[in-house]
Amino acid sequence: MAFGRKKHLDKDTMKNGVKLITLANPQSVISEQFRNIRTNINFMNVDKEVKTIVFTSAMASAGKSTVSANVAITMAQAGKKTILIDADLRRPTMHSTFNVSNSNGLTTLLTSRSMEMDANSVIRESGVENLSILTAGPIPPNPSELLSSKHMLDLIEDLKQEYDMVVLDLAPILDAGETQQLTSSLDGTILVVRQSYSQKSAVKRAVELLKLTKSPILGYVMNDVDADGDETAMDTGMAMVTATDMAKKRRRRGSLGERSSSCR
Repeated sequence: MAFGRKKHLDKDTMKNGVKLITLANPQSVISEQFRNIRTNINFMNVDKEVKTIVFTSAMASAGKSTVSANVAITMAQAGKKTILIDADLRRPTMHSTFNVSNSNGLTTLLTSRSMEMDANSVIRESGVENLSILTAGPIPPNPSELLSSKHMLDLIEDLKQEYDMVVLDLAPILDAGETQQLTSSLDGTILVVRQSYSQKSAVKRAVELLKLTKSPILGYVMNDVDADGDETAMDTGMAMVTATDMAKKRRRRGSLGERSSSCR
């Protein structure tokens, strides 16, 4: 399922985080792409309530932080009270992206001796109406243990009571064991894949690990999709393929296989 085109992000805008195109140019084709991803997520709410969403990737530099930040903004722009959690404790970026302090954050809450520490004391205002930010905080020596802890799950449950949407940016699956453990406890995972960069074998392995932990996969966001010579001067594109799309594709393949066998 394809939704228009997406340009390469200007490197100058990436120095201090990721490009917030949905704020800089909300009427652009790229911003519309992110709104389409939001729409797909909303449609998934029909059968099951989706309040906690993870954006991750198989490998680093696939664009998961860009996608998670911009999708979170579109949710807030649609009137949903949203919190974006930077749970990539290995390469955090959200504090730079939104220009907020990272002296305290998620790790502060998870390492607090007092389990009753008020999360609101470290949650930041993003400058975007309806959007709050929970930065990563100081990078710990044991990210896997922290994110896999009961304290983390309890925190997410508390945030679900306060917010309409809880969006998490998690470390790449193949780099961080905590990602697959945490995704299994949340409502859905969206895998960001960068075309011509993410290795197929790595993506396949990431999907296998998610399935192994019974993590609900909502779909894939394809980043840097070839525009096939589009005349609109867009260099690259973006597409989202939902789990429903993938199931339909598998059924079509199965049907074609049955037809082929019957013709022999």
